[in-house]
Amino acid sequence: MRNAMVDGIVKWAKLSDATAAAMRKVERHRFVPAATLKEAYTDDTVVTRRDEAGIATSSASAPWLQGMMLDQLELRPGMTVLEIGAGTGVNAGYVTELVGPSGHVTTIDIQPDVAEDARTALALTGATNVEVICGDGEYGYPANAPYDRVIATAGAWDIPEHWVEQLKPDGLMVVPLRMNGLTRSVAFTRDEHGVWHSKSAVNCGFMPVRGDGEVIETNVQIAKDVVVRIDDGQDLDVEALKDAIADSGEVEWTGILIDAPLDLLDFYMADMDGFCRILAPPSIAERGLAEPMNGWGSMGAATPDAVGYLTKRYGPLHPKLYELGTCAYGPQAQAMVDELTKRVYAWDRARKSVTGVHIEIHPSGQGDTADALMTIDKRHSRVIVRPA
Repeated sequence: MRNAMVDGIVKWAKLSDATAAAMRKVERHRFVPAATLKEAYTDDTVVTRRDEAGIATSSASAPWLQGMMLDQLELRPGMTVLEIGAGTGVNAGYVTELVGPSGHVTTIDIQPDVAEDARTALALTGATNVEVICGDGEYGYPANAPYDRVIATAGAWDIPEHWVEQLKPDGLMVVPLRMNGLTRSVAFTRDEHGVWHSKSAVNCGFMPVRGDGEVIETNVQIAKDVVVRIDDGQDLDVEALKDAIADSGEVEWTGILIDAPLDLLDFYMADMDGFCRILAPPSIAERGLAEPMNGWGSMGAATPDAVGYLTKRYGPLHPKLYELGTCAYGPQAQAMVDELTKRVYAWDRARKSVTGVHIEIHPSGQGDTADALMTIDKRHSRVIVRPA
């Protein structure tokens, strides 16, 4: 079943031979003992713990994403690695295979029971070059520093200074970085001025980092099956949003036909006032709301007088393509539709020459923002996203 899982991933994801071999060898089911074999070897997340409200607090990430992040990490035998967020321990198991017996892995989890379970599972699979620490990943683990690589397996709102201090000068760091509600697994290297530059970025989703570095994501239900998820400490007028989504709406069709992912479009929207994630199923169309762009919902914006997001429709002339649209509800619905549509057209003009984004992490308050798609001032740093 491990081979079948990896075979399915490599059909579409360009995994290195070394990463594929590690994923074929490590007994993934040992790390999720409550899951069936089918669940363990399906290319999807396996949730292992939830809190009192039913929110997932620990899991084994989807294998495709683990594989891509391991390739981002560019591991070699003999390397030392710090992992923030041990979770089930399976990712640390893959890393131990990639760095070999001459390398070493330190993995940290803030939940004592999670750390203990990871320690047990790693021992069951024969991993000896790994140490599981129960602690707050915000501070890294200086006792085993310096590290060749740092990887976080939880959504980080910022890059803690301790991670930077414990990484070798020529080291590489892979972090699922949260940016105004967007999360990308970013591989960073550092230049001679101490500025971090992205080598690659993968669209992903992770549970937020917990502990002293935590900045919570907030989910606010504004209608049946419609939730606004906000990040970065944004404020919301919940009652105004409920009134807005219940108000009349506006929809505009752009004439843009597409069948490709819209990862880049997210960044052309991300500096809008109220930018957020609208979580809603396609079935909201049965109640008169526009169908969201994705099965989970869409990126959009929520302000006191309007809620808007991206929508789509299929046409008979191009059954494999969909037309991109914008929609909004509330007293200022037309103004929000206009703003969303303007950004869609800006993205459409740019996508012929812009293939992605370049993400930089500067010291607080520094960095030229003239051509930035997005600038975010964090606790320890300034994040600047530019077209690439």
